[in-house]
Amino acid sequence: MKLRALLLAPSLLLEQGTSQGSRPLTLAPRNLETPFPAGAHRSEIRMKILYIHQYFSTPKTSGGIRSYKLAKKLLENGHEVEFLTTSHGFSEKFEKRWNYVEIEGIRFHVLRTKRASNSTPYLKRIGLFLQFSFLASMKILKLEADVVLASSTPLTVGIPALVKKWRHKKPFVFEVRDVWPEAVVAIGAVKNGMAKKLLYGLEALIYRNANALVPLSMDMETSITNRFPGLDCPVKTIENIAEPGWFKRNIDPEKSIITEKLGFKPRFAILYAGTFGKVNGLGYALALAERLLPIDPSIVFILIGAGGERETLVQRAKQKNILDRNVFIWDPVAKNQLPQLYYEAQMGSSFVIPIKELWANSANKFFDTLAAGRPVLLNYEGWQKKALIKNNVGFVLPYDPEHIDLTFLNNFVAYTRDKVKLQLQQKNAIGLAEQFSLETATRKYLKILNGAVNHE
Repeated sequence: MKLRALLLAPSLLLEQGTSQGSRPLTLAPRNLETPFPAGAHRSEIRMKILYIHQYFSTPKTSGGIRSYKLAKKLLENGHEVEFLTTSHGFSEKFEKRWNYVEIEGIRFHVLRTKRASNSTPYLKRIGLFLQFSFLASMKILKLEADVVLASSTPLTVGIPALVKKWRHKKPFVFEVRDVWPEAVVAIGAVKNGMAKKLLYGLEALIYRNANALVPLSMDMETSITNRFPGLDCPVKTIENIAEPGWFKRNIDPEKSIITEKLGFKPRFAILYAGTFGKVNGLGYALALAERLLPIDPSIVFILIGAGGERETLVQRAKQKNILDRNVFIWDPVAKNQLPQLYYEAQMGSSFVIPIKELWANSANKFFDTLAAGRPVLLNYEGWQKKALIKNNVGFVLPYDPEHIDLTFLNNFVAYTRDKVKLQLQQKNAIGLAEQFSLETATRKYLKILNGAVNHE
């Protein structure tokens, strides 16, 4: 009860402000443009969806675009979508604290904030998380909605959703992109006992008040249901999105960006496009590259991204004498430029440090590789490894690089030269990607959102 009272503080401050002369907030029922047809099922009603995503991105910026894609599809299905987000993913310069913009029919309430990345000190990032949750909790009370969709991380995006539910009785769906705080505690990012208690308490409060939970992998769903066996709300996995059609529309067979940048055409290029953070464990890629160089220098690793470990990785690659030989480290690119790079590469990759709580991830780079029709190089356990083996769509490395001996290295080199197997895996990648289509994700989400609105 104390935590709930604390989280409701923003709404109490807002009400005090209106009692001192400003116009009180009223939320009249909305008049839908399209009348509800007689005899139709109630779940077909047009919804106004308030989408909370602190770090929203579009294809013109780097970063995941799941929320962008889902919002576009929800619009196509006749629903309204309005975001609460920050200026982090926008190129515009905002002068006001809150700014209103529209992009492709999607409405945005954008909080001007300082940019943060994986390299931003952890305490500063926590401050930005709390700033957004506090200000969004006040802003959300001024906005109409039939249902709220809050997408983590961070976990604190659930606070404004809680406030909206408690003050205005609006249902909310909570999307679990990472199992917070389980993952951050496991990697040692949070060590203070009181901080852990508060985070676990907030997680429990959000989960127990949500009308539905949407983890991004079955392993995340298992973690949630095992730790919270008495949840009243449905817990339904909707994995990340893979779009082979979108990737195909964004390639040019006449281009060769990799060859132009390298000055030569590599026989076998392995692409990594993502964050250079502690959890990503890209030191593994460097260790693998170092051991492969004397065996087959025609295998190259192209690492694209930014993050707290980038400079360390550059220095380590220099020390190993592999930088710009078979390891190339490039700056981040916009999402709509990735299809071309994956098209030119022979393989995509995803790496994670050997901590089992992280293996439940639903990394964008895994789904992007599948959508590009390329096999995946993976170094961790969990549902993705099982999917790769079952569908014959990649190569799985041991999560401990010390287990890679000369025989294993020779087997991998032979794999990169097996054209028949690689062609089969390219085909299998597209087949697996189609299981994670945008249309499938949208259909599942509409069912969940309708269920939340209709209290089903």
